[in-house]
Amino acid sequence: MNEKHSKILGLITGRGGSKGIPGKNIKDLAGKPLVAYTIIAAKESDVFDRIILSTDDKEIAAIGRQYGCEVPFMRPAELAQDNTPHFEVVQHAVRWMREYENYIPDAVMILQPTAPFRTAIHIREASALFETSGADSVVSICEVPGHHHPRWQFTVDNAKRVAIFTGEPFSRIVRRRQDLSKTYTRNGAVYLFKTKLLFDPIRPSFYGNHVVGYVMAPQDSINIDIMDDWEKAERLVRDRGNIS
Repeated sequence: MNEKHSKILGLITGRGGSKGIPGKNIKDLAGKPLVAYTIIAAKESDVFDRIILSTDDKEIAAIGRQYGCEVPFMRPAELAQDNTPHFEVVQHAVRWMREYENYIPDAVMILQPTAPFRTAIHIREASALFETSGADSVVSICEVPGHHHPRWQFTVDNAKRVAIFTGEPFSRIVRRRQDLSKTYTRNGAVYLFKTKLLFDPIRPSFYGNHVVGYVMAPQDSINIDIMDDWEKAERLVRDRGNIS
């Protein structure tokens, strides 16, 4: 356990009403429910003071407990809708722990079950980066493939004129992939931040002013949202043999 942030809450968020893949969080992936991968990785990382699951679904809650995760409350239905902001879900969980269990962590790591290839090693490394960097938050990211680079993306106006997404004229396009700078995107695997940011009176957020990126490999960055993602995850599990 680190010294500066001795109390880190691992917060796993998983509701029951998935539309893209019905029952996604309890769906079997290579012999285990999807949510189990995140619980196992969190427990094996040994960086958390406590690990809890926020869900509105009794079956997800039962599986969480089966794999050794705390389920101290059931999430209210109004915070488990398709359009519910994730920020409100996290605020509710942290506020509930404070009000009902007098538990106030120094930092919170959000662990979404849709990122099953995030391992205990990733969690430990992200936590270490948070500690050594002095950042307000650490966000996991992965490199964007060249063909998705902002300087290879375009806008089209009403007259069908094409411009580079960055605002430059098409004539300024970078011709070779090797000449593109690296860009990154969030992969949804890790959000680690100081708890006080959630309730900042001026600008509450997950991020703060000093945000550090924890870079993960593309093959570890699959975030399961639709069936194509699920099928890709199944193929990767078969290729690797094991992801826990």
